[in-house]
Amino acid sequence: MTEALLAGSVLGMGLFLLFRALFPARPGLVTRLLALDAAREGTDAPRARLILPDEEVSVLRRGLGERMARFYAARGWEARSARADLALLGRSFEGFLATKVLLAVSGLLAFPLLVGWLVLMDWGISLTVPLWAALVVAGVFFVLPDLQVKRDAARMRRDFRHVVGSFLDLVAMNLAGGRGVPEALMMAVSVGSPGPDEEGANWAMSRIREALGNARIVGITPWQALGQLGDEINVDELRDLSAALGLVADDGAKVRSSLTARAATMRRRELAEIEGQAGERSQSMLVAQLLLCAGFVIFLSFPAAMKMLGS
Repeated sequence: MTEALLAGSVLGMGLFLLFRALFPARPGLVTRLLALDAAREGTDAPRARLILPDEEVSVLRRGLGERMARFYAARGWEARSARADLALLGRSFEGFLATKVLLAVSGLLAFPLLVGWLVLMDWGISLTVPLWAALVVAGVFFVLPDLQVKRDAARMRRDFRHVVGSFLDLVAMNLAGGRGVPEALMMAVSVGSPGPDEEGANWAMSRIREALGNARIVGITPWQALGQLGDEINVDELRDLSAALGLVADDGAKVRSSLTARAATMRRRELAEIEGQAGERSQSMLVAQLLLCAGFVIFLSFPAAMKMLGS
C-alpha cells in the first residue's frame, strides 16, 4: 500500500511538471490590468513605495522569495491583506513567502524522523501514518507565519490609530499658528525623535515622517502620501485624512475644524473599544469565577454523594 502510494505521488508530480513545462501558466487578469494601466501611463515601473522594509533578508531567502512572488504575480494572487500587514511590521513580502516555504519543507522532515522512531521501537506500523503526519505538520508550519503576522499587525495597527489621533491634534495646533497644510504636517511629525527601537513609542510617527519625506522624492503632495501610506498599511484613518486634506487644503479654518472633529471622533471610538474590551474581560472573569465555584461545590459534595450511593 505504501509503495503504491509513493509511486502514485511521484508519477502524479512528474505528470504535473511535464504539463506545466508544455503549457506554461498565463498571466492572471490582475497582472494584465496592471500592465495595461502602466502602458497607458507611459511607464512600466510600478508605483514607488513610501515605506521600505526594515528587515535584512539573506541571499537564499531573497532568491526563493522572489521566485515565489513571481509565482503569485503570474496567477494574480495579490495577497493585499498580507502585504499591508507586512508593510506595517516593516517586513518584506519576499522574505515572508520564503519563510513559509522553508517552514513547510522543515515540516516534511517529520516523516523520516517518525519512520526512524517507528523502526527503532519496532512497532510495525504502516508508513502511511508518518507520511500523512508529515504533510499535516508541513501544512501547519506553512500557515503559522500568517497567524503570527496577523496577530502582530492587529496590535500595531491599533497603536497606529492612537498615534494618528494625536497627529491630527498636532496638525490642528500648527494650523492655528498660521502655518500652511504642508508645513503643519511636517512640523507635526517632527515632534520627538525616532528611537533606535522600532517598538518604541515613536515608531508610528516615524512611519508618517518617512512617508512625508519620501513624498518629495516621489513627486506627490503630502496628503497624497498619507493616502498612499494608508493603502500600504491598511489604515482607513489615513485614507480619510488624505481625502479631507485634498478637498480643503486651501482653507485653513475648515481644515483645522475638520481635523479637530476627526481627532475627537477617533478618541471616542477608541474609548468605546477599550470599554468593550474591558466588558468582555469582566464577563470572562465572571465565567471563570462561576466555574471555580462550581468545581468547589462538586469537590465538597462528591464524598457525601459517594457515601450515600455506596450505602
